[in-house]
This record gives sequence, C-alpha cells and structure tokens, in this order.
Amino acid sequence: MGLKLIALDIDGTLIPPAQYGNGDLLPSPRVVEAVRRLQSAGVVVVVASGRMFPGTALIARSLGLEGPVICQQGCSVHSMDGGTLHLFPIERQPALSIVDYARELDHPYEWFNPVRYIVSRRVAAAEEYGRVSGIEPEYLDRPEDAGVAPTGVGIISSPEEASAIHSHLAGLHGEALHLLDFPTVTVAVDANANKGHSLSLICDDLRISRADTLAVGDSVNDASMLAWAGRGIAMPHSDRYALDAADEVLAEDDADPLAALLEQLALG
Repeated sequence: MGLKLIALDIDGTLIPPAQYGNGDLLPSPRVVEAVRRLQSAGVVVVVASGRMFPGTALIARSLGLEGPVICQQGCSVHSMDGGTLHLFPIERQPALSIVDYARELDHPYEWFNPVRYIVSRRVAAAEEYGRVSGIEPEYLDRPEDAGVAPTGVGIISSPEEASAIHSHLAGLHGEALHLLDFPTVTVAVDANANKGHSLSLICDDLRISRADTLAVGDSVNDASMLAWAGRGIAMPHSDRYALDAADEVLAEDDADPLAALLEQLALG
C-alpha cells in the first residue's frame, strides 16, 4: 500500500484563486518540478477541473501529464488526444425544464458539452468561463436548438439569487440531477457526473485502490473527490463544502502551499 495517484483541481488549487479568469496562467515552476518528481517515482497525477477539455488539457500538458483528465465537474473523462473515456450527458427533458425556468426568470443560461459552450446572452460570467476553458462561447437565443447533446445546463444569476434558484431546481428534480452552486451560476448535471465518481472510474481503469489515492481541491465541485480519495486535502482558502469533505486542510505557512505539499510527497 502507498500513494499511487494524486488528483489535483485546477482553479483555486493549481492556479491561485486570485488569478481565476486568466486562462493563460500556468502552474508555478515549483509545482511543475514536484509533479515531475512524483511521476518519476511512479505516481500517476491527474487534473480534475470544472473547465472544458481544451482548458483542462492545457494545464495537464504544462505539467507534463499523459492523462487521463477529468473535465466539467466530472461530466467527462478524456485522454490527452481528446478521446472520450467516460461521459455523463444530462437527459434532454430535465435540461429543457431548466431552460424554461431560466426564461421564466429572464436570466441568461448556458448549454454545454465537453467542447462547445453555448449561452443565450453575452454576459461577463460566460466570457470568463470561456477564457479559462480555452473555448470561444457561442451566443444563440435558444442554445437548446443548436443540436448539441448537453452534459450540463446552467442558469446565470447573481450571488443573491443563486440560492433560491438551487432550491427551486432541487424541488423539481430531487436527486435525479446533481446541482452545483457557484457565485453567479447554478449548474445542473447528471446525477453521476461529479469528480469523485470520475476519479473512481479512472482508478478502476488503472487498477489503483481508493486507499492509494490523494486529492486536493478548494471548492464545492471538489467535495465529492475529496471525500472519495483515500486522503482528501483542502486548500487554505477552501469553501465550506470542500472543508467539510476533506480529511485535512493545508496550512498557510508557505507562499505556495500546494507546491510544499507535493514536494513533501515527492520525498516519500
């Protein structure tokens, strides 16, 4: 028994939270070197992100990783050439009911799969997500008519409105969908689409035991991964979902706490 796989979130973990929205930013040289040493020791390193495939693959390549990569909160798992290893599309009828609710509220909404991001109205949140995902957002009045089978649908609102939107959607769909709350977006995906489940599938593929895994993250979309991993570690600034799911929290006694952790792990 020993450490065989490390799963790392990107935004807020590999990329500092203050830099979110900068799709050109790459992990620090200390992190890159520590990852190189871990891989040389035989540890598999996986990135698991809310980004779509292009933006996730960019970070994976900067770390010298060979894949697989977890994208879109766990909606899909890809090889580094873009091939799909696992995919969890959302059913069309529940997706359309969310669209109807967004239109009732007169809020913009997003409709996406691993490589296409379609939004009903140009808004800052969509532009920001497109930048970090390496995708040019498409703007259509009715994204659901674009011929894309979605992995998720999101309602773009505000921090003041997001909680009520979540409650309404949870009342409509219960556990049939997995809902994620971000400051200005409430996202609905398939019930099986989460980073923890995707990480478990990768470990099954690679024949790695859950006990031999470690995950690091900072946000609500990392909670399932932190809870599933043999050792779940939250970043110092993590939200309450990540803190509740993690086994431990990194200390802030280093300017680059993730690098310090990875360096320690690389020493064995």
